[in-house]
Amino acid sequence: MSEASVYQQLRGHLAELRLTAAAEALPAELDHAAAAGLSHTAFLERLLAAEVTATTARRQASLARFACLPAPWRLSDFDFDAQPSVDRKLVAELGTLRFLDDATNVLLIGPPGVGKTMLAVGLGHAAVTAGYRTYYTTAADLAARCHKAAIEGRWTTTMRFYAQPRLLIIDELGYLPLPAEGAAALFQVISQRYLKGSICLTTNRGIAQWGQVFDDPMIAAAMLDRLLHHSAVFHIDGESYRMRAHRARAEALRKAVAP
Repeated sequence: MSEASVYQQLRGHLAELRLTAAAEALPAELDHAAAAGLSHTAFLERLLAAEVTATTARRQASLARFACLPAPWRLSDFDFDAQPSVDRKLVAELGTLRFLDDATNVLLIGPPGVGKTMLAVGLGHAAVTAGYRTYYTTAADLAARCHKAAIEGRWTTTMRFYAQPRLLIIDELGYLPLPAEGAAALFQVISQRYLKGSICLTTNRGIAQWGQVFDDPMIAAAMLDRLLHHSAVFHIDGESYRMRAHRARAEALRKAVAP
């Protein structure tokens, strides 16, 4: 068999096995192996490494699309000096993602604008980068989706969807009124993930106010019992990033127009 025939057959094998990146890299890797005098083993390692790299990139892109994270924030973007109430060491520990191993929850509590969502999204990006299935939703969107699923007879499928991610981020709990069916849906999601998958939840309401959020102290207590059993809780105080930025812009404008 001629060398050209062997080459075409090899390309065919790679295509049949759906090793498209390796097939594309084959000509360049053959040239490199010949020029560098690589052994067959070294050549094969480089060829398969190209496929592994491409597969990893595709997986990362798929995880990122699924996660629906609303911003590119990373944990390294958080301004700890501006929010000294946030424990830098605890955030660094969470950044290792060891909390996912035992389904620990993360509760971020504080007024609007103090960086709760930034921290939650930063953890989400860290989880995606590490290869964990992650999903972001607001509490209002979760309630609306579950309500629609109940009407359309897809309740079980929707509950299974929220049970699958290794990290489920539920943002903005307490910002909008949550109807009774929404509270029930959130309780079901939290219950089915209990000790199985981590939840990162942000809220502007203190734990003592959860009875007002759900208009049902029993549901609030049941949710908190499950969320707090294995959890890291952050009470974030301090000034809003937005208000601080607004003041900085106003001050810059005042200086610009001052005589």
